[in-house]
Amino acid sequence: MDACEVREVLDRVGDKWSVYVIHMLGGGTMRFSELKRGIEGISQRMLTVTLRGLERDGLISRTVYPVVPPRVDYALTSLGETLLEAVCALFNWSEEHRTDIDAARVRYDEREPVSVPE
Repeated sequence: MDACEVREVLDRVGDKWSVYVIHMLGGGTMRFSELKRGIEGISQRMLTVTLRGLERDGLISRTVYPVVPPRVDYALTSLGETLLEAVCALFNWSEEHRTDIDAARVRYDEREPVSVPE
C-alpha cells in the first residue's frame, strides 16, 4: 500500500465524526436518530455522509426494515470491530488528557506573540 492509499484510509477512520460513530456503534446496533442524539454538534447531513462513507468502506452495515415508518439500523461489521479497540483507546486518552490539553492551550495563548519576518 502506498502513501496515498494509506492517507485515504486514515482520512476516513481519522475523521472526527467517523471516530464518534464507530465508538458509539461499539455499544451495539443503533438507529440514525440514536446516533444523531448521541453525537453532539453533528448535523443530519454530516451524519448521513459519514454513515455512507463508513458503509462504503465496509466498516458499518446498514439494515433497512420494510415497516412504516421505515426503520434503519446501523452496526459495526467485523472489519469495523477491528478498529474499535484503537478508537476506544483514542477516546479514553482524550478524556484522560483533556484538562492537560486545555492547560497547554492557555499557556500557549498567554505567551508573547512571536513575530514572523516577512
